[in-house]
Amino acid sequence: MKGLILALVLALVGKLKCFCYIFLSVEPVFHTGKTYLYGYESFILHGLPSRGLAMAGVRLTCKLEISYVSHSDHLLQIRSPKLEEYNGFWPTDPFTASSRLTETIAACFSQAFKFEYTDGRVGSIFAPEDCPILCTNLVRGILNMMQITIKKSQNVYELQEAGIEGICQTRYVIQDDSKNNRAIISKSKDLMDCQEKAVKNMGMAYIRPCPTCPLKARNVKGTVMFTYKMKYDGSGALMTSAMSEQVYQISPFNEPNGAAVMEARQELSLVDIKRTPISAPKTQLQNQGSLRYHFSGELLQMPIPLIRIKNTDLQLTETLRQLVQNNEEGATKEASAKFLQMVQLFRIVTLDQIESLWMQFANDLPYRHWFLSAICAAGATDTFRFLKQKIHDEKLNIWEAAATLPLCYFFLLQTFLTCPQIQKAPMHRVIVYLGYGSMVNKYCAQTSLCPYELLQPLHNLATEATSKGDAKGVALALKAIGNAGEPASIKRILKFLPTFSPAAASLPNRIHANAMLALRKIARKDPVKIALQVFMDNTLAPNVRMVACVVLFETKPGLPTVTAMAISLLTEPSLQVASFTYSHMKALAVGRIPQLYNLSAACNIAIKLLSPRLDRLSYRYSKVIHVGDYSFEYQAGAIWRVYLMNSPSTMFPSDIITKVRGYYANTVALQSQGLTKLIRKQNIPFAEYDTYRTLKELGKTVCLHAPFCLQYTVTAMVKKVVEEVQRGISGRWTLPAMVGELRHIVPTVVGVPLELSLCGVALAQAAISPPLSDNFRPSQLLETKMDIHADIKPKAYFHMIAMMGINTQYFQSGLEFHAEFSANTTMKFDAKIDMKEKNLKIETPPCHQEVELAAVRYRKAFYAISRNMEEIDYEKKSQLLPKGEVPNISDEPFQPSESSSRPGSWKVRSSEEAHHDSIGGRFYARNFCRKFESLGCSACLSLKSQNSAFLRNTYLHKLIGELEAKILLKPVHTDADIDKIQLEIQAGSKAASKVIDVASSGPKEEDETSLYEDIQAKLKKILGIENVFQVANKTRRRKKRIHSKEKIAVMDLWAKPSASPLSSSSSSSTASSADGKEPGNEYKKDEIRQSGKKRGSSSKSSSSSSSGRRSSSSSVSTTSSKVCSSSKDHSGDRHCSENTEYSNQKPKFLGDSKPPILAAVLRAIHRNKQPTGLQLVLYTDTQPMRSRIQFFVSSITGSSRWKLCADASAINSHKVSGSLKWGEDCQDYQIATQIATGQYAAYPAMQVKLEWPKVPSIVRTTARWFYSFLPGAAYVLGYSQRQQRGPSHWATLVMALTSPRTCDVVLKLPELTIYDRAIRLPLPFPSSPGTPISTLPSSDWNVFSQATLSVIENLKARCSVFQNTITTFNGVEFNYSMPANCYHVLVQDCSPELKFLVMMKRLEESADLTAINVRLASHEVDMCVSNGLIQLKINGVQAPTDVPYTSNSDASMLISSEKEGLSLKAPDYGIDKLYYDGHRLEIQVAFWMAGKTCGICGKYDAEKEREYQMPSGYLAKDAVSFGQSWIISEDPCSGACKLQRKFVQIEKPVAFETKAAKCFSMEPVLRCVEGCSATRTVPVSVERVPVLEGQTRLDQKSEDVVSTVSAHTACSCQQQPCPA
Repeated sequence: MKGLILALVLALVGKLKCFCYIFLSVEPVFHTGKTYLYGYESFILHGLPSRGLAMAGVRLTCKLEISYVSHSDHLLQIRSPKLEEYNGFWPTDPFTASSRLTETIAACFSQAFKFEYTDGRVGSIFAPEDCPILCTNLVRGILNMMQITIKKSQNVYELQEAGIEGICQTRYVIQDDSKNNRAIISKSKDLMDCQEKAVKNMGMAYIRPCPTCPLKARNVKGTVMFTYKMKYDGSGALMTSAMSEQVYQISPFNEPNGAAVMEARQELSLVDIKRTPISAPKTQLQNQGSLRYHFSGELLQMPIPLIRIKNTDLQLTETLRQLVQNNEEGATKEASAKFLQMVQLFRIVTLDQIESLWMQFANDLPYRHWFLSAICAAGATDTFRFLKQKIHDEKLNIWEAAATLPLCYFFLLQTFLTCPQIQKAPMHRVIVYLGYGSMVNKYCAQTSLCPYELLQPLHNLATEATSKGDAKGVALALKAIGNAGEPASIKRILKFLPTFSPAAASLPNRIHANAMLALRKIARKDPVKIALQVFMDNTLAPNVRMVACVVLFETKPGLPTVTAMAISLLTEPSLQVASFTYSHMKALAVGRIPQLYNLSAACNIAIKLLSPRLDRLSYRYSKVIHVGDYSFEYQAGAIWRVYLMNSPSTMFPSDIITKVRGYYANTVALQSQGLTKLIRKQNIPFAEYDTYRTLKELGKTVCLHAPFCLQYTVTAMVKKVVEEVQRGISGRWTLPAMVGELRHIVPTVVGVPLELSLCGVALAQAAISPPLSDNFRPSQLLETKMDIHADIKPKAYFHMIAMMGINTQYFQSGLEFHAEFSANTTMKFDAKIDMKEKNLKIETPPCHQEVELAAVRYRKAFYAISRNMEEIDYEKKSQLLPKGEVPNISDEPFQPSESSSRPGSWKVRSSEEAHHDSIGGRFYARNFCRKFESLGCSACLSLKSQNSAFLRNTYLHKLIGELEAKILLKPVHTDADIDKIQLEIQAGSKAASKVIDVASSGPKEEDETSLYEDIQAKLKKILGIENVFQVANKTRRRKKRIHSKEKIAVMDLWAKPSASPLSSSSSSSTASSADGKEPGNEYKKDEIRQSGKKRGSSSKSSSSSSSGRRSSSSSVSTTSSKVCSSSKDHSGDRHCSENTEYSNQKPKFLGDSKPPILAAVLRAIHRNKQPTGLQLVLYTDTQPMRSRIQFFVSSITGSSRWKLCADASAINSHKVSGSLKWGEDCQDYQIATQIATGQYAAYPAMQVKLEWPKVPSIVRTTARWFYSFLPGAAYVLGYSQRQQRGPSHWATLVMALTSPRTCDVVLKLPELTIYDRAIRLPLPFPSSPGTPISTLPSSDWNVFSQATLSVIENLKARCSVFQNTITTFNGVEFNYSMPANCYHVLVQDCSPELKFLVMMKRLEESADLTAINVRLASHEVDMCVSNGLIQLKINGVQAPTDVPYTSNSDASMLISSEKEGLSLKAPDYGIDKLYYDGHRLEIQVAFWMAGKTCGICGKYDAEKEREYQMPSGYLAKDAVSFGQSWIISEDPCSGACKLQRKFVQIEKPVAFETKAAKCFSMEPVLRCVEGCSATRTVPVSVERVPVLEGQTRLDQKSEDVVSTVSAHTACSCQQQPCPA
């Protein structure tokens, strides 16, 4: 028994040893003295996954011989290579042999290759010295199949394995067949999970990777699988076959079905084993590195058709000539292709060749322009050297250099920074430094450590500009450092932030903001706490802190930081900062971008901590506007943010920063500095006036703060552009530009590169023929007579090429995607302008052929392409989609067997039928044409659309196709030939004569003595007006007999269903339909019953009586026969008065009493026939209460009764109506509208009604199409809606103003009602405008112009003082009792110009009376009350108050009497109006004075939290301290004011720094002068500061402890120490 057990154990151990032995011998082994012959086949195909579509690819077949040389060295000989191309529809079409390309490949495989191979791993590869890199990579693809990593103890495992694609995660599965001594090895790689991936990117330095995106779906996916069959014996393992399959799937929109696929396969099979060794290489072999793919020459070839390089000089010359010729012929597509070829050629030529070509074409402007554009786009080293030399030698003008430098900024070296020619032109200097910073960023993005030497020039610029006090230089340095975005510059940037460097406090705020913006890129790389510290620093300017907020959110802070920001806003003193930060958080909270998930969640929590009042602030405060969306289905999105940073110094945003972010992120900063210069005069010498010097002296005692403003340098550039335009533009102008070139290249297992590339070129053209004269001036347009001859053809073209496939210098194979966008128009005319006679005549040639007035084309096509250098003229190009229409099975008719068997039974649809039936398929075409036979032409709108969505409903398939929209003029056959088409416009008194002249057989002058009635009668006969009004009056009388009154009440749409309706001051009206029935009548009756319930009627009779009165008052026609006021009697009914003039009289033709003011004639001039065409006549009647306008369009021949009539009138000051009629005598179709103001739910409201009794079918179809989108749009926008049947041809819009910033909206449609409440208005609208101090429109103006003026007036700032109540410019109201006889600075100009000063004091004899002193330039104006009368003194001289006073200086000033006081207007100084009557003072300043005022009226900066700002800049603790801080001290001996401001000691000693100290007030307190005693005091709150013994200065920091002290407000003086 023991022997049996021992035998079994020994047998088991033997088996395990045998198994281990087999396991250890699976690696392929090549034995000495043997040559292994393999058959090798590989191919690559590119296409879409759908069957029946075109594909492109290549196939390589050959024989391989492998022999063992030494311990690790092996030889590889490739024999009989054969390269074939595929271009057709897979799998029906065959591969086609490419003999010439095969010969090229065979030449580089003529010698053997050597490689190291040990334990299944490939080491170094050795190739002949002259072997192209393409052939070496093909060898890598072959050897990559032999790379096997075997683990001794596992049959399923994962590891990182090196291969041709890099080091990637690989999974192995080994299946052993020990019975047959065979093993199958499978391995797979995820090509997206590689540590050292072989990849080459070009043009992607500014694409920031998304850290969270790898966890989600990718646009590019790739994998490769290998299968090996091994046979082993006692001597080792033999690889009998190997197969690999690689798949790359590219989905631009991340659609599983919308992907382009690259499939590569390899097959290696053992054919034979020979004893004949491979002959040793004849030449020395060079080490080509490892198995990892090498990139080289493929980057030289752009994704465009291959170019055989023979004679580059000749080829460039010929290409340039063809390019200019194509441009002149308007062939933009061919021009863009030639431009890309030029770029490709310029990347190959040498510097000497470029110089010789420049000498040839430099003096020919069309060639010179294209030459420089291609040089910039090439981006090669020699092209940069050429541009650098030309700029240095000043061979390029200022515009050429300015256009060249931005396009080649990535080659801006340090030598350009010191170039004298660059330094002389400020614009070039800015471009070079900003471009150099971007170049540093691009270079350092590829390295882990950025060399400090690259940043040194930018740091030196900042240091030098700071030492010289050059603010522009400092700003330029900071912007360039920001473009570089390197953390090594942080310390340099902090020197310009006051938070970290006290010396920076003296720098302008613009520098502080630029310093913060310089941190935006650095914060992305290395998040720092700098932005948070700057944001929390309340001493900085608001715009600096808002920029810090933008930079802070760029770092994607966490919840604690965002919460800290929200908490700080609860006590934020600056409303600008609070509004900006709140709106920024709100914009981020609604974001759906995956990269911002955490930040969006944090902002959602933070805004719940803040007060909703921040959301109600107007656009006077800074905001962030956010537009964007993200599609989770397609993993794509984009956001657009606009940062509006308002400044206290202007009503307009001082900084506008816009950011667009999608796959690429760019930030563009726009500044509106200098915008106020467009509003006010700039040539007034304020510094020469006495007021300037007075305020300068006053500033020594009253400390003022005026921010320094850095002006933007665009003004000079704009002036130069205008000068160039005024010199004249001639010929054809073209601007070509290389929009972008993005390339992503990865290797395939075959050994050829797979390239994903995108290349775009844009062309902009403008042709003017003939050119403008050299002495043309825009002012010539205002001269008496002028002739203009023009033929203008502007055009824009964009061509984008995308490629997925193989792109080498030898052959190309893959998918090519072309997208074209073009837009063009044509303008050819002769114009004659006579300004004196008010005549304009434009003539254009007739329609002899089809003319394209305007066109927009968008074409996208997919091709399968195959090109090779040896057969460059034989390009294989197949459309990816099958040609022709694919029949839709749903459109096919059923053919009965008996009919289908007959000859000719098959019916071929006409093109028109096919057009209508194929709308639902891939093709759509519509033409909308209108014939104008009188003009000999027809105008057509042509729409075409085609895509491949019928194959698969994906975005990728939808994009493949074309879209075209164009407006055409086509000739129409006429009886007589047309010489020209003429448009003549006559304004003024000769308008009527012009119409009569056109209607007569020949032009003849009217007799000056002819009566007006004769002209009037002729004009009515020519226009056919009598027929129009006769038909209208008949229709009016007929409708009056059958008119049925309608009953309509306005409902409160927000009330409960049982609620009763609300009243409207404007009458609700409808017109009866054609059949006399009224849709929705049952609903209206129900409304009336509800209305009666609300009024609490006790009986049915009263309810019906009320309804009857209301229904009778609500019946109005389109001419608005009744007008209802908003007043109500005791019963609640509105009073309505009938307008007899508009209801009972016939429709009034203005031509009966008024001559036309404008006549326009569009006619065709025939050779042997009277002119034909259309004429327009315009009448106006500008009565004070009822303005009216009419115009009529009719034929000039009189044979046609088609006319168009329009009539608009102001019924009264609260109602405007209008109508548009057209057709035969203006009776076929009609649209009417009415706009009225009144009340809605007790709020002031405006109502717009629209009626369309009869309109053409095309209008109804378009309206139904638009109507179908309304419910969904209302739901998306958050509006409420309900189904409610109303009149079938009526629409009503009601807007009720519920507050100055909100309104309610109700839109009633025939079957739908849409409404919403409290909609925010962008600007405040005064709901109950009072009587502003500016002149309101007179009573005969209508309410519509009054409303516009009210909005403008409401935006202006006003300050008022009445008794003890003061209202500042910012709307803050407080009480302050002025001490008698002491002037206070009410408002003054605190800008450097110091234009005006307004002071005010209370008179001692009466607490209600005041006196003011106004200083403007050299004028000193005193206004006061004496003996009950207003007194006026100008420069100390009494002036009459009943005669207006006007100054004679450069800036105007007007003083006149108004109501019970005086008004002063000085708009050039900034004072729109000042009103004074002794008791009340109101002052209104101009828009452009925002943020530039100071005094008791405030700064006009909307910062209500900082309203009590004293002259020192500190905030007062109360209104009394604030008002007393603006008292002007006077000489106590000569002045009436006996109060002075002094620092006072607070009787509370403290210990400070272990020493005894006294406490003083931080701010001076009002005290009586020496020799006077206080008779009245008031308590004021002041901060105290400790002062050590012996210290005389109060410059210590406050303890922030508030104490109460007494301030004197009245004094009694007995003896004063005044000099005799």
